[in-house]
Amino acid sequence: MKILIIRFSSIGDIVLTTPVIRCVKQQVQDAEVHFLTKKSYGSILESNPYIDKVILLDQSWDLMMHELKAENYDYIIDLHHNLRTLKVKRGLKAAKHYSFHKLNVEKWLMTTLKVNRLPSVHIVDRYLDTVKELGVVNDGKGLDFFIPSKDEVRLADIPASHHFGYIAVVIGAALATKKLPVHRLQQLCRKIDYPVMLLGGKEDMVEAEKIAAVDGIKIYNACGKFNLNESADLIRKSHAVITHDTGLMHIAAALRKKIISVWGNTIPAFGMGPYYGDASVKHIVSEVNHLRCRPCSKIGYKSCPKKHFKCMELQNIEAIATMELPSLLQ
Repeated sequence: MKILIIRFSSIGDIVLTTPVIRCVKQQVQDAEVHFLTKKSYGSILESNPYIDKVILLDQSWDLMMHELKAENYDYIIDLHHNLRTLKVKRGLKAAKHYSFHKLNVEKWLMTTLKVNRLPSVHIVDRYLDTVKELGVVNDGKGLDFFIPSKDEVRLADIPASHHFGYIAVVIGAALATKKLPVHRLQQLCRKIDYPVMLLGGKEDMVEAEKIAAVDGIKIYNACGKFNLNESADLIRKSHAVITHDTGLMHIAAALRKKIISVWGNTIPAFGMGPYYGDASVKHIVSEVNHLRCRPCSKIGYKSCPKKHFKCMELQNIEAIATMELPSLLQ
C-alpha cells in the first residue's frame, strides 16, 4: 500500500505530523510512506526512518505533479488542507484521500468573539484522526526528530563556559506578537543563574547580539551560526529550554526536553502546546491570563493590534527565571 502524507509547512507543523508518519508506517501492513513538503523543510524529514521517500516542492509545480502521478498512490493523507493540497488531490484523483479538520470556525470564534468552542484535543490527536479509517491508533510515543550524525555539534564549536551545560533560550518566532521584546529577553537572561545559549535563525542575529551584550560570558549567541538540525542538537544537549510558541519548541518536545513555553497572542488551547505523548516530562506554561484581547490571532501579527502588547510585556520574568526554571531543573 502506497501512502502520501502532505504537509507543506512549517517547521513546527511538520514535526507535529511525525506521530502520524510513524504510526502509519508501523501499523499499516506493507505500507510505503511518502511525504510531500516544500524544499526548504526537507531537512526536517531527511533522516526519518519511517519515511520511504520525501518529495519536495521546489520551483516547478508541474514537475512535482509529474513525479507524484508516477507513484500511483492508494491513499493521500492531507495534513495541511488548503487550496494547494486540494489541487494535489484533484491531480491524483485515483487515490482515496483523508483531510485534516483545521477548526477554522472555532478559532475564528475564539479570536474574534472570545467564544471558546475549541475541543480539548491536541493537534497531534486531530492529525491522527485523519488516519483512523486505516486502523491507525496513537501509540503514545510522542513526536520524532532525528538528527543526522553530520549535524551533531562538537564541543569545540561552543564556548568553554557552556561545556558543562546551559539553558537554551529560543528567542525567535514567525511573527513579532509571539515573542518577547528584546528588553524583556535581556531581563530574562540577566536573571537566569545558569549559562544561556540563544537559539534562532539568521533573522534573529541582530536582536540576539543586543541580548548577549547583557553578559558576554554567560550568554552565547548561537543564532544564525548553526543550521536547523545543529540547533536541534544544541537543544538536545541543553539542561532545559525556554521558548516561544515556535518550531524549536516542538523539536524540544520531540527530544523530550523540559520546557518553559512563553505564550503571547496565541494560546495553548489551540492545541499546539508541547506534546510528549505518554512520556512524563516537566513542562511549564507562562502566559498572561484574563486579557480581553487575547488571543487576537491564531497565527500572529507583526505588531500588537492594540499597541500595548500586554500579553508579553506583563510576563512575569522574575518568576520564570528564579522560580519556574529552578523548579523545572529539580
